[in-house]
Amino acid sequence: MIPLTIIIAIIAFLLVAVVLIQNPKGGGVDSTFGGSQANQMFGAARSADLIEQMTWGLAIALFVLCVAATFVVSSGGETGPELLTN
Repeated sequence: MIPLTIIIAIIAFLLVAVVLIQNPKGGGVDSTFGGSQANQMFGAARSADLIEQMTWGLAIALFVLCVAATFVVSSGGETGPELLTN
């Protein structure tokens, strides 16, 4: 359970970092390099697509791992509050 929790924390941190890299107005990384000419020179449009794909991938991975962690905890049989009543 501990390794799963650590992986969830790392993915959550990476998701926050990737979301903060994005521009809220939809410009993303490409507006940093000065517009469409820089997009052609540096390929920033592709990097904006990569950041969007990373965001979706990390979000899906976080969701799946959280659901998996729920099943791991519930299949353990004993939970915190029930232990206190024994």
